[in-house]
Amino acid sequence: MPDPLSRLGPVGAAASSGVRLAELVATISLGTDLGLGQSMEHILRQTLVSLRMAELLAFDEAEREVAYFSGLLAWVGCHTDAYEQAKWFGDDIALKRDGYHYDMGRPLDLLTFAWHTVGQGRPPLGRVKIWLELPLAVRRNAMVDLRNHWLAADELASRLGLGEEVRRSLKESFERWDGRGFGGARGEEIRLTSRVVCLADVVTAYYEEGGQNAAVQVARQRSATQFDPALVELFCVHAGYLLSGLDGPSQWAQVIDAEPTLARVMTDPEFDTALEAIADFIDLKSPYTLGHSRSVADLAGAAARSLGLPHEDCVAVRRAGLVHDLGRLGVPNSIWDKPGPLTRSELERVRLHPYLSERMLSSAQALSPLAAIAVEHHERMDGSGYPRGLNHASISMPGRVLGAADCYAASTEPRPHRAQLAPEEAAAALRTQVREGRLDADAVQTVLEAAGHRTRRRRELPAGLTAREVEVLRLLTRGLSNRDIAEKLTISRKTAGSHIEHIYTKTGVRNRAGASLFAMRHGLMIE
Repeated sequence: MPDPLSRLGPVGAAASSGVRLAELVATISLGTDLGLGQSMEHILRQTLVSLRMAELLAFDEAEREVAYFSGLLAWVGCHTDAYEQAKWFGDDIALKRDGYHYDMGRPLDLLTFAWHTVGQGRPPLGRVKIWLELPLAVRRNAMVDLRNHWLAADELASRLGLGEEVRRSLKESFERWDGRGFGGARGEEIRLTSRVVCLADVVTAYYEEGGQNAAVQVARQRSATQFDPALVELFCVHAGYLLSGLDGPSQWAQVIDAEPTLARVMTDPEFDTALEAIADFIDLKSPYTLGHSRSVADLAGAAARSLGLPHEDCVAVRRAGLVHDLGRLGVPNSIWDKPGPLTRSELERVRLHPYLSERMLSSAQALSPLAAIAVEHHERMDGSGYPRGLNHASISMPGRVLGAADCYAASTEPRPHRAQLAPEEAAAALRTQVREGRLDADAVQTVLEAAGHRTRRRRELPAGLTAREVEVLRLLTRGLSNRDIAEKLTISRKTAGSHIEHIYTKTGVRNRAGASLFAMRHGLMIE
């Protein structure tokens, strides 16, 4: 079996980042917890259960590696179609949380789940309208698609340098014993590591809610439908051992220590590449934020250098920019993509996301310097920011730079409640915040200089796309319909549809989530 880490290259080829690959992947899993609506460290507990089952099954070291990394990443793509989920179901996070309570392979469960979730939170007439539109949406593949989740997980695994065996196991994690999964594989056609991870995920969620009896009960209920009957029997016989200690304060140290391979530490280039991949996946949360994290990171890094900050601070502020919005995964798209004003409770959830970023990044000691900067990106000099209401004396210079970069980048990007600002308008808005005492003058000046020194170089577009198709692609990834794209570009709906067909054909993707990944991977979101 190939080494899952073989693509990382030889050790010692570049300076060490001090960050283990396992630590980074485990940190990502904490964001997955939020997106699934599960308690923090759910994925870590699931991974421990998988590893304990691997021990009972006498997995060799290579198989344990696959179970380890595929367990941590199996649901990492759960937020890639959150925009569509929110459109049809309301709170996308609640949707995924509630989904654990249904066996989706059983028609009655599926119908009951749909009845309770489609159009949730809307008035009765609105729900009826959505129910009428639902069949067409299904045919157009606009709804929840597990293929999107797998493609996202596969993309990230590839960019993290994980091998083919991990990627194959990730794909089959969405299969079912009865063959009703997204790929249609059934029974022992599904690799054993995938069957283990699938079972561990659900029984861990039930254990967290109702204890060992609840976990055993759901395993038996779904035996021979969702789960391998032999694995169910193994789990039920050894449930006490497999679930022991999962209700402790934290499983972080156990999971990191249980890494099957040697403690592989990433080089600096590998670490930066991994953070860029994570940034792109964070931004997939909403079509309105595609490319945002990279833009913030590049602006903040350039501004830090212009300010003459120490080299380590310049590196740290760019890296913090890449992951500053990790906590966005814990806020539903019904809030992020809301076109009108937020309610007080919705605003409070938004104000929590920098704190969530800090909590996740602080789990690994090597990432804690990034956490300290990332948490400050919404703090303001006059104390009016969040999450802690710090004032000028308490906000670090890297935090001030990151806050200014985030503010500028967000202003030049569209949001559901407002149009994007032209660069000149965004610059004026930042200068106004300086005069009002909210943003640091030096940080704003260097961020604006960094933005103003950008040049537009003509380059060959990827996949043979034309300049017009790139314009359409950007609007498509933002979630605009064919009609909206046509109006925006002053073309006919038929022409817009033709452009989209060409984009899908040339790029080899089939939906908005795939188009979004392609656009960010090739740097097409920055105009």
